[in-house]
Amino acid sequence: MNAAVEKQLDYDTIEDIYNLPDGQRAELINGKLYMMAAPGRIHQELVSDFTYLIKDYIKNKNGDCKVFPSPFAVYLNADDKIYLEPDISVICDKNKLTDEGCMGAPDWIIEIVSPSSRPMDYNKKLFQYRTAKVREYWIVDPMKQLITIYNFEHDTYEEYSFSDKVKAGIYEDFEIDFAGISVE
Repeated sequence: MNAAVEKQLDYDTIEDIYNLPDGQRAELINGKLYMMAAPGRIHQELVSDFTYLIKDYIKNKNGDCKVFPSPFAVYLNADDKIYLEPDISVICDKNKLTDEGCMGAPDWIIEIVSPSSRPMDYNKKLFQYRTAKVREYWIVDPMKQLITIYNFEHDTYEEYSFSDKVKAGIYEDFEIDFAGISVE
Protein backbone atom coordinates (compact mmCIF):
# COMPACT_ATOMS: atom_id res chain seq x y z
CA MET A 1 0.00 0.00 0.00
CA ASN A 2 1.44 3.39 -0.92
CA ALA A 3 1.83 6.23 1.64
CA ALA A 4 -0.99 8.33 0.16
CA VAL A 5 -3.51 5.49 0.50
CA GLU A 6 -2.29 4.71 4.04
CA LYS A 7 -2.67 8.36 5.05
CA GLN A 8 -6.15 8.50 3.56
CA LEU A 9 -7.20 5.50 5.68
CA ASP A 10 -6.27 7.44 8.84
CA TYR A 11 -9.01 10.01 8.25
CA ASP A 12 -12.37 9.79 9.94
CA THR A 13 -15.46 10.64 7.89
CA ILE A 14 -19.05 11.64 8.42
CA GLU A 15 -19.91 7.96 8.02
CA ASP A 16 -17.99 7.30 11.25
CA ILE A 17 -20.32 9.75 13.02
CA TYR A 18 -23.38 8.03 11.57
CA ASN A 19 -22.07 4.60 12.61
CA LEU A 20 -21.47 5.44 16.28
CA PRO A 21 -23.34 3.26 18.76
CA ASP A 22 -26.59 4.71 20.10
CA GLY A 23 -25.97 7.27 22.80
CA GLN A 24 -22.37 7.94 21.79
CA ARG A 25 -21.65 11.38 20.33
CA ALA A 26 -18.71 12.88 18.49
CA GLU A 27 -17.77 15.82 16.34
CA LEU A 28 -15.73 15.77 13.14
CA ILE A 29 -13.18 18.43 12.22
CA ASN A 30 -11.14 17.97 9.06
CA GLY A 31 -10.88 14.21 9.19
CA LYS A 32 -10.49 13.83 12.96
CA LEU A 33 -13.19 12.50 15.22
CA TYR A 34 -13.53 14.06 18.70
CA MET A 35 -15.58 12.01 21.15
CA MET A 36 -17.95 13.94 23.40
CA ALA A 37 -18.52 13.23 27.09
CA ALA A 38 -22.01 13.38 28.53
CA PRO A 39 -22.74 16.91 29.78
CA GLY A 40 -23.16 17.58 33.49
CA ARG A 41 -26.13 19.03 35.35
CA ILE A 42 -24.93 22.67 35.43
CA HIS A 43 -24.10 22.50 31.73
CA GLN A 44 -27.59 21.27 30.92
CA GLU A 45 -29.27 23.84 33.18
CA LEU A 46 -27.45 26.62 31.34
CA VAL A 47 -28.32 25.20 27.92
CA SER A 48 -31.95 24.95 28.99
CA ASP A 49 -32.06 28.49 30.47
CA PHE A 50 -30.40 30.11 27.45
CA THR A 51 -32.50 28.20 24.95
CA TYR A 52 -35.67 29.27 26.73
CA LEU A 53 -34.60 32.95 26.96
CA ILE A 54 -33.55 33.15 23.31
CA LYS A 55 -36.59 31.27 22.01
CA ASP A 56 -38.92 33.43 24.11
CA TYR A 57 -37.28 36.61 22.79
CA ILE A 58 -37.58 35.46 19.15
CA LYS A 59 -41.23 34.46 19.66
CA ASN A 60 -42.16 37.76 21.34
CA LYS A 61 -40.53 39.73 18.49
CA ASN A 62 -42.16 37.56 15.81
CA GLY A 63 -38.64 36.81 14.65
CA ASP A 64 -37.61 34.46 11.89
CA CYS A 65 -34.60 32.89 13.60
CA LYS A 66 -34.72 29.40 15.10
CA VAL A 67 -32.87 28.22 18.21
CA PHE A 68 -31.69 24.62 18.59
CA PRO A 69 -30.06 23.07 21.66
CA SER A 70 -27.64 20.18 21.34
CA PRO A 71 -27.72 17.56 20.05
CA PHE A 72 -28.28 19.35 16.76
CA ALA A 73 -26.13 18.66 13.72
CA VAL A 74 -24.25 21.57 12.18
CA TYR A 75 -22.45 20.84 8.92
CA LEU A 76 -20.43 23.99 9.34
CA ASN A 77 -19.29 24.46 5.75
CA ALA A 78 -22.31 22.72 4.23
CA ASP A 79 -20.18 19.67 3.48
CA ASP A 80 -19.12 16.49 5.26
CA LYS A 81 -15.70 17.72 6.47
CA ILE A 82 -16.85 19.50 9.64
CA TYR A 83 -19.72 18.16 11.73
CA LEU A 84 -20.33 19.87 15.07
CA GLU A 85 -23.02 19.83 17.74
CA PRO A 86 -22.88 23.27 19.38
CA ASP A 87 -24.64 23.56 22.72
CA ILE A 88 -26.93 26.22 21.24
CA SER A 89 -27.29 27.24 17.59
CA VAL A 90 -29.34 30.19 16.37
CA ILE A 91 -30.06 30.09 12.64
CA CYS A 92 -31.76 32.99 10.85
CA ASP A 93 -31.51 31.72 7.25
CA LYS A 94 -34.13 28.98 7.01
CA ASN A 95 -32.60 27.85 3.71
CA LYS A 96 -29.75 26.37 5.77
CA LEU A 97 -32.13 24.08 7.69
CA THR A 98 -32.75 20.52 6.54
CA ASP A 99 -34.10 17.42 8.24
CA GLU A 100 -30.47 16.52 9.04
CA GLY A 101 -29.64 19.86 10.73
CA CYS A 102 -27.97 23.08 9.62
CA MET A 103 -26.06 23.19 6.33
CA GLY A 104 -23.68 26.10 6.83
CA ALA A 105 -22.75 28.50 9.59
CA PRO A 106 -25.36 29.41 12.21
CA ASP A 107 -25.67 33.10 13.03
CA TRP A 108 -25.01 32.68 16.76
CA ILE A 109 -23.43 29.82 18.64
CA ILE A 110 -23.15 29.36 22.39
CA GLU A 111 -20.85 26.74 23.88
CA ILE A 112 -20.96 25.91 27.60
CA VAL A 113 -17.49 24.89 28.75
CA SER A 114 -17.07 21.55 30.51
CA PRO A 115 -13.72 20.32 31.81
CA SER A 116 -13.43 17.92 28.89
CA SER A 117 -14.49 20.49 26.25
CA ARG A 118 -12.18 23.37 27.26
CA PRO A 119 -9.55 22.93 24.47
CA MET A 120 -12.26 22.39 21.84
CA ASP A 121 -14.37 25.40 22.81
CA TYR A 122 -11.53 27.89 23.29
CA ASN A 123 -9.32 26.78 20.39
CA LYS A 124 -10.52 24.39 17.70
CA LYS A 125 -14.14 25.54 17.59
CA LEU A 126 -13.20 29.21 17.86
CA PHE A 127 -11.05 28.85 14.73
CA GLN A 128 -13.71 26.85 12.86
CA TYR A 129 -16.55 29.23 13.73
CA ARG A 130 -14.55 32.31 12.75
CA THR A 131 -13.44 30.72 9.47
CA ALA A 132 -16.99 29.60 8.61
CA LYS A 133 -18.34 33.13 9.19
CA VAL A 134 -20.51 32.48 12.24
CA ARG A 135 -21.66 35.99 13.17
CA GLU A 136 -21.33 35.64 16.94
CA TYR A 137 -19.78 33.05 19.28
CA TRP A 138 -20.22 32.94 23.06
CA ILE A 139 -18.09 30.77 25.31
CA VAL A 140 -19.81 30.44 28.69
CA ASP A 141 -17.43 29.08 31.33
CA PRO A 142 -19.27 28.24 34.58
CA MET A 143 -16.07 27.21 36.37
CA LYS A 144 -14.41 30.58 35.70
CA GLN A 145 -17.75 32.47 35.92
CA LEU A 146 -16.75 34.05 32.60
CA ILE A 147 -18.52 34.76 29.31
CA THR A 148 -16.28 35.39 26.31
CA ILE A 149 -17.98 36.90 23.28
CA TYR A 150 -16.56 36.99 19.79
CA ASN A 151 -18.53 39.16 17.40
CA PHE A 152 -16.95 38.14 14.12
CA GLU A 153 -19.10 40.57 12.10
CA HIS A 154 -17.52 43.54 13.88
CA ASP A 155 -14.22 41.84 14.74
CA THR A 156 -14.68 42.42 18.49
CA TYR A 157 -13.90 40.39 21.56
CA GLU A 158 -15.32 41.04 25.04
CA GLU A 159 -15.38 39.29 28.41
CA TYR A 160 -18.07 39.45 31.07
CA SER A 161 -18.61 37.94 34.50
CA PHE A 162 -21.61 36.02 35.78
CA SER A 163 -22.81 39.21 37.49
CA ASP A 164 -23.15 41.15 34.21
CA LYS A 165 -25.92 41.74 31.72
CA VAL A 166 -24.66 40.58 28.36
CA LYS A 167 -26.09 41.94 25.12
CA ALA A 168 -26.38 39.73 22.08
CA GLY A 169 -24.73 41.25 19.03
CA ILE A 170 -27.13 39.81 16.49
CA TYR A 171 -30.11 41.48 18.20
CA GLU A 172 -30.38 45.17 19.05
CA ASP A 173 -32.47 44.78 22.21
CA PHE A 174 -31.75 41.34 23.68
CA GLU A 175 -29.53 40.68 26.66
CA ILE A 176 -29.06 37.92 29.19
CA ASP A 177 -28.78 38.94 32.85
CA PHE A 178 -26.28 36.42 34.16
CA ALA A 179 -26.89 37.57 37.74
CA GLY A 180 -30.36 36.03 37.41
CA ILE A 181 -29.01 32.67 36.27
CA SER A 182 -28.13 30.21 39.01
CA VAL A 183 -25.21 27.81 38.52
CA GLU A 184 -25.16 26.11 41.92
